[in-house]
Amino acid sequence: MLEAEQYREAKELLRFLLQCQGQEKRHYEEWANLLSWLDMAFPVGSEAAEENAQESGQDEEALRAELLKPPVQDEAYISQVLYIMRNHPMMDQQQLALERAVYIDDPGVDAAILEWLKDESLHPILQFKALQCLKRRGATGEIRLRRLDEDVMLEIEATPLSLEEFPAPVGDILERTIAVAEVDDPTLPHFATELWKESLQFLYGTSPYGWMLRDEDATVDCFAAALHLTLHLTVYGSANDDDIRDTYGISDSLRFRYEQACRTLRGIAMLLQTGGDEHQP
Repeated sequence: MLEAEQYREAKELLRFLLQCQGQEKRHYEEWANLLSWLDMAFPVGSEAAEENAQESGQDEEALRAELLKPPVQDEAYISQVLYIMRNHPMMDQQQLALERAVYIDDPGVDAAILEWLKDESLHPILQFKALQCLKRRGATGEIRLRRLDEDVMLEIEATPLSLEEFPAPVGDILERTIAVAEVDDPTLPHFATELWKESLQFLYGTSPYGWMLRDEDATVDCFAAALHLTLHLTVYGSANDDDIRDTYGISDSLRFRYEQACRTLRGIAMLLQTGGDEHQP
């Protein structure tokens, strides 16, 4: 919901969850903290503005600016946004701070984000969101980052802002997976898209990402089959590797490349499932 900027719906879901009875106290604390942040960042008035904008067909970027750009940008507000970006223990709130940083009219924000990106322990998803923030702010130039144990050089202005902005082979992989998966279960395309989007945020700029950009049918088949396998393991807890390889035409000559793609995507899925997407102080 936060990815889709459905903030009102997110608040309603959090309020419902907080009324439920459960065993895990930590979850309730995280939900309460996130709800508190959402109430502060997106008060009732902003929800009404969102509904009015949607009814009038307002441009998405204009709506984003209307919701996230404050009327007063004093030093205290800027310091608060940057502090949450750097230090908050919940990654969702750090991402929301980056969303708000896009609309701060202070050139010093770029320097603050670039300095923050020098931290090699920064989570790959936060790195990617920070690059998107810089691009939306109009920043350009190259930046060197440590991503998934690799040193990579990236152009800020080349950062994709949506799934559609990634190079064509990235979309081809997802489309190939969806075409096969939806035959067995019509709900799988949604999960495949979300898993793929999260995987791309981890992989952007790394060696596996460069490999998937090769415009070859075999590469698309290997990654699509690996995504399908990872999807089944994530959603169902099991997968038939032989059937998936047969379906995607993974021959013996492609077996090694397929298994490499599987290890990469399964590793990311495990991080996401075990809480590896949470910021570690």
